[in-house]
Amino acid sequence: MIKNKLILPGAKVAVMGLGISGRSAARYALACGAEILVSEVRDEKQLLEEEGGFLKTSVLDWEAGGHTLNFLLGADLVLVSPGVDLLTPLISELKKVGKKIAGELAVVSSQFDVPVVAVTGTNGKTTVTTLIGEILEKSGKRVFVGGNIGTPLYDFFLSKKKYDLVVAEVSSFQLETAGDFAPDVALLLNITADHLDRHRTLENYIEAKMLLFRNQNERQVAIVNGDDLYCQNLDPDFSADFFSFGGNKYNDLIIDGGTLTLMREGGRKEFSLDQLDCTTGFMAENYAATILALDALSCSAEVIERGLDEFQSLPHRLEFVLEADGVKYYNDSKATNTGAVIGALQQLDEKIILIAGGRDKGENYSVLREVVQGKVRLLVLIGEASGLIEQALNGAVKTVAANSLAEAVDFANDAAEHGDTVLFSPACASFDMFDSYAHRGNEFKRIVRESCSMTVPAKLTEIVKG
Repeated sequence: MIKNKLILPGAKVAVMGLGISGRSAARYALACGAEILVSEVRDEKQLLEEEGGFLKTSVLDWEAGGHTLNFLLGADLVLVSPGVDLLTPLISELKKVGKKIAGELAVVSSQFDVPVVAVTGTNGKTTVTTLIGEILEKSGKRVFVGGNIGTPLYDFFLSKKKYDLVVAEVSSFQLETAGDFAPDVALLLNITADHLDRHRTLENYIEAKMLLFRNQNERQVAIVNGDDLYCQNLDPDFSADFFSFGGNKYNDLIIDGGTLTLMREGGRKEFSLDQLDCTTGFMAENYAATILALDALSCSAEVIERGLDEFQSLPHRLEFVLEADGVKYYNDSKATNTGAVIGALQQLDEKIILIAGGRDKGENYSVLREVVQGKVRLLVLIGEASGLIEQALNGAVKTVAANSLAEAVDFANDAAEHGDTVLFSPACASFDMFDSYAHRGNEFKRIVRESCSMTVPAKLTEIVKG
């Protein structure tokens, strides 16, 4: 049986949402000796079809069709998934009557017996988390990579495998319910406006990100983007050993063109980005943050250099699709906020046809105006937010609206000339037209390949950003 200070044997634990995170939470709570209640938004028929076996064998009681106060009041502890908005009246009522509410990070915060690296930021989390994990594995470590990247941290404790380190991607949603979570190495990559539909204000979003450092002590390490004004907004009681990266000379790791220079008391170490095909923008910052984290974990410079050189880029992040008739196509479907779009545009030459749009997340699209004016010659808009984007950028660039992604690609193909780049970088969520950003990106690649009169090579050179 797993011993946990929040989940005691015999306690009634309610799990809100039986998705990937919720199922792992329920299995973990069962392993702690708790009784499980499940509250689910799916209707009863769908829930029984998809989860009936688990409900019958492992769950004390359950409700379907939405979360209700009366049902949740029967629990000693309510475990919320990252998708649960803490500002809803239901959560407020539970707090008012004294119900304990916790997220994954709070539950596991004191349970790890190995070092934990936690990565957050608006853009680049998955890339940096993956990169750190891969390089540590190349150094001979047994590494658990999880969190917001797709594998719940509960699975670390449910697995029979033994690990030397944990590398976790953590989101602002997870940090809101992080409790005493205090990673040994904490990275904040950048902050741009995102998820304002959930956090309501940029200030609330920044405050959630800063919770990553709240419980760290002087023996632990904090790494932040030293050039990002929002990332520097640390609490005055901040006590971890602090390191920063960026282009300014006061940083501990300095980005200067194609060179990253790690400054240390015993000297300096240079890492070249030239062979990585990415010397500017987010990816250089991702590499810089990665180097600082690995250096803090005593990983050798030789292993770091080899790992950076061998790293395979992740899909949907400024992913090269193909070149046809002198026109290059890039899939950047993971760019679900304006900061990511700005980063993508900054990494590409001028003469860009930009396809953007989707479901609005409360973004201020006017921040795109300057870079769009300098880089984009045609903006093709899709989805629910197309009117908002057009209004925000009125007059900045020639704009057309498409009824579908396929039609948007057709518009781009018709307008494209030799030397142009067609960039799909939405600045929005995907859920108005697609199941996920991956579904959206895969559809873009399929449409492009079908619409272009060429055979796609078996192996394509890809460029990434975080």
